Amino acid sequence: MTGMSTDTSSQRELTVGTGTGLETADMVLNIGPQHPSTHGVLRLRLVVDGERVVSCEPIIGYMHRGAEKLFEVRDYRQILMLANRHDWLSAFSNELGVALAVERLMGLEVPERAVWLRTALAEMNRVLNHLMFLGSYPLEIGAITPMFYAFRERETLQTVMEEVSGGRMHYMFNRVGGLKEEVPAGWTARARQAIGEVRRRLPRIDQLLRRNDIFLARTVGVGVLTREQATAYGASGPVGRASGLDFDLRRDEPYLAYGELDVPVVTRTTGDCHARFEVLLDQVYVSLDLAEQCLDRVDQLRGPVNVRLPKVVKAPEGHTYAWTENPLGVNGYYLVSRGEKTPWRMKLRTASYANVQALSSVIPGCLVPDLIAVLGSMFFVVGDVDK
Repeated sequence: MTGMSTDTSSQRELTVGTGTGLETADMVLNIGPQHPSTHGVLRLRLVVDGERVVSCEPIIGYMHRGAEKLFEVRDYRQILMLANRHDWLSAFSNELGVALAVERLMGLEVPERAVWLRTALAEMNRVLNHLMFLGSYPLEIGAITPMFYAFRERETLQTVMEEVSGGRMHYMFNRVGGLKEEVPAGWTARARQAIGEVRRRLPRIDQLLRRNDIFLARTVGVGVLTREQATAYGASGPVGRASGLDFDLRRDEPYLAYGELDVPVVTRTTGDCHARFEVLLDQVYVSLDLAEQCLDRVDQLRGPVNVRLPKVVKAPEGHTYAWTENPLGVNGYYLVSRGEKTPWRMKLRTASYANVQALSSVIPGCLVPDLIAVLGSMFFVVGDVDK
């Protein structure tokens, strides 16, 4: 009778028990390269022990962008077109960095009206970028409703961005020396109205998510990136500031009209998924205020919005580095010219490339269900990684 009891308990342990005494092996699991939660063709090579991730290796390069080599065989107008595509959610800001680098090398002084318009459009582009993630991130962890709210606000702003530039995603509105053309009559008033509508309705997304019990359970304490790790990986933007890195180029090394504006920098210290989401959300409020201030200033200015230049722009021999605070973080262009219409070398430093590196430290130790929550909270665009 005793032997039967022992045999039964052993059999149960082997079939439905904890697995105590069994030899186990870690499993290698590939997430991607094509997966609905990787924002593009990113592959994660995971080693998992049951439901827990032991190690994570981000594997990039599937998009084969080669943007830096393409820059070298195109003139500066064509480079503007290419540059706004590596982070397709931040097209205006991408163009801006190239224009600033060439203008700095040429010693060009951009008209004041163009400077303030550029600043306003950059902040509106920042809001559009953040709204995309504010809608898509909750969707990735099971909440569909915020997507509808976020896209309604995006459409409101997209309407005025499309009116001024003719493009919905790839604006192509920057030029070396300023902007493509003057804004349509009455556009600043319509832009202010759109900003006002978004500001008035944004609290609905805020109330829906910030203190939502399910959303909190999926994000608080999950995927912690410490301040030291963020610094080591060169993380910036919302990801870096959520870990306590109080750094924003708009305030710390002003360009455009930011030196004349008071730029509040939103930070958190916990460095988890929820902190990254909160920084993104609160930055939208800041950017709406900054854009409105810039539009008010534009209405007080008269004059051109660009500098007349030859059809073929040639930057003088030399080198320069221009970096900007893009929506996803620090974006930099290192330009080397030999006095020709094409750059001899143009090196691109993207925010997503630096931020994605941190996944190898953030994901290990988390459970597989939390993997998607962590991945989405890093707010990256794969084209910005595969530059």
